[in-house]
Amino acid sequence: MNAEIIAVGSELLTPQRIDTNSLHLTQELNALGIEVIRKTIVGDDRERLAESVRAALLHAEVVVLTGGLGPTEDDVTRDAVAAALGRSLEFRQELFDAIAARFARMGRKMAEINQRQAYLIAGAEALPNPNGTAPGQWLENGDRIVMLLPGPPREMKPMFADHCVPRLLRRMPPQVIRTRVYRIAMMPESEVDQAIAPVYTRYSNPVTTVLADIGDIQVHLRARCTTTAEAEALLEEMGSQIERILGDRIYTREGEPLEAVVGKMLSARGETLSVVESCTGGMLGERITSIPGSSGWFVGGLLTYSDAMKIELAGVDAELLRRRTAVSEEVAVAMAAGGRERTGATWTVAITGYAGPPDGGEVFIGIAGPSGVSASRIYAPGERQRVRRMATQAALDLLRRKLFGVLGHSASVTH
Repeated sequence: MNAEIIAVGSELLTPQRIDTNSLHLTQELNALGIEVIRKTIVGDDRERLAESVRAALLHAEVVVLTGGLGPTEDDVTRDAVAAALGRSLEFRQELFDAIAARFARMGRKMAEINQRQAYLIAGAEALPNPNGTAPGQWLENGDRIVMLLPGPPREMKPMFADHCVPRLLRRMPPQVIRTRVYRIAMMPESEVDQAIAPVYTRYSNPVTTVLADIGDIQVHLRARCTTTAEAEALLEEMGSQIERILGDRIYTREGEPLEAVVGKMLSARGETLSVVESCTGGMLGERITSIPGSSGWFVGGLLTYSDAMKIELAGVDAELLRRRTAVSEEVAVAMAAGGRERTGATWTVAITGYAGPPDGGEVFIGIAGPSGVSASRIYAPGERQRVRRMATQAALDLLRRKLFGVLGHSASVTH
């Protein structure tokens, strides 16, 4: 079964509101084995919404609408869905009584317009809403299922879990969706795709999606089968081929960020890490400390943006800075070595360089560890923030490869 989600509300088309309901519903539907094939946001317009519902019913067995069930004139979901299905709206006295009783319990007078929430589309089942005044609606239209759910997450989530999931389970064939997410550091998207396309283009199941971020490529595999064992077998069959091609460029098959992978490696070895940052201004430390439990392996860092701080905090020789400048392999090595000596960490990563001009930046990364100190150079095109993010990604990946034992004394990378 496939599904489409329609989020209703003109406010969702502005920068002030984000549609988070669709993310939750996608996760829950996928857990049932239902693939979400499209998501749409429609403003408070009856005709446009009715048109969107008709279009969704052509392609999806399950259509879920969230929002637009309130009592005001701009709450148009009931009217629009009724129009799309060619059905009338019917007043339900029991729903009106329940809404009125809720207002009475809160010691408030019910406005006359709340009566609109007591109308159901002909043939619909009302879905109870203990957290609000708007009941949901469940409709079966031939082989299609349409759900109308309230917009507030605290109302929508329990309604879907308690009343929609059991109904879906009774209607749907047995199927599961399982995923595997590979992440690859410091490899261009085009190179990753060129390498693995001969594998994934042979499969319609699992489905492959390649996503690109700064210094980080994600390869999502999604298998949909009747049993978990079948899905996992397909993922392993296809995934093992991708793993053989990309090798140690893959840093996880679980989708976790690089800083979490490095943290697990350090924890398993009983080792610690510190950082010395210049042009990244604390970005590497922020990424590391965003990982729960990082206090078990991260001891802290030094923020040495100026030459004076490099000398005072990291112990970099002033003459070296004068002779080679802060943007050099030698200073990156000195920062890493000095940081390791002062923090007592097993490993220290240092970053120094130019984060811009606008056409890119040059960055040197020093890594000091039990076997000595080395440095690597990266050049990253683009604006300042991109260069800084690329530098932290490269630093983490260089450390990962050091820990994994696949990196030699030094490396030079251009992206």
